[in-house]
Amino acid sequence: MVLALHDGALQIFNVEHGACALLTMPPAGNCHRILIDCGHNASTQWYPGPHLRQLGVTELQLLVVTNYDEDHVSGFRNLIEQGINVHRIMRNPAVTPATIAHLKSEDGMGRGIDALVRVLTHFPQLDVAGNQFPLPNGVSIEWFWNPYPFFDDENNLSLVVVLDVYGFKFMFPGDMEKRGFRNLLKTNARFRAIVCEVNVLVASHHGRENGICEEMFDTWGWRPKLVVISDDYKQHATQETTNYYGSKAQGITGFRRDQGLRRVLTTRSDGELIFSFQNGYCLVS
Repeated sequence: MVLALHDGALQIFNVEHGACALLTMPPAGNCHRILIDCGHNASTQWYPGPHLRQLGVTELQLLVVTNYDEDHVSGFRNLIEQGINVHRIMRNPAVTPATIAHLKSEDGMGRGIDALVRVLTHFPQLDVAGNQFPLPNGVSIEWFWNPYPFFDDENNLSLVVVLDVYGFKFMFPGDMEKRGFRNLLKTNARFRAIVCEVNVLVASHHGRENGICEEMFDTWGWRPKLVVISDDYKQHATQETTNYYGSKAQGITGFRRDQGLRRVLTTRSDGELIFSFQNGYCLVS
């Protein structure tokens, strides 16, 4: 697909029970790309690496890894094999490559996680003190994490990323569970402040119930415009939270010429989602 970029676009790909999103911004002279997770679609054999290659892209300015489970990085090995040069990797800085391998020892290392661990062993850690890396105009990123070994499970060690594009904020929380969210609310004042600023929530843990933190909505009064669930057919109770999220989101109209109010979009029924930024507006199609 060739995008009419205008002022930029954020694609949330249909990678079944996985995660993969791409922000493409058109700064003067060249595009700036940030890939958030790199899952793949096993049914269609869609991988982010060949997709980027088909677009003539050979470099990613930033790869964000929100979770150390295979469904978030299943396309990483292919990404590297395709010759995509990743400049920087953002992830939970409290978890070393050796710790990732240890955490995955119980249920086995998938090909994507194994490749990621091998690369991270020789990859410089991103400076976590601030945004010490280049970002295109109109884009900022804030990220939050729980420490290891205070949490020793992959889900609550997820990286919660808030991506701000021209003032529109998107939250990618990986597979963070209720306990992890509660700890961030308790210990991180900036996280508490930014929650209510987020416009679009990509539901944690593919929409499972254990990824819901009720306090974020009921105590802090968060009402995002839209909730996105990245998932395929029903598994692991992933589709049982749609009504809950729908009761908390404000909703949008005009999605794909449908004038009805939509509060929750899902890749399983809506496919790939594209948020495009044009003249101060954010449009989703």
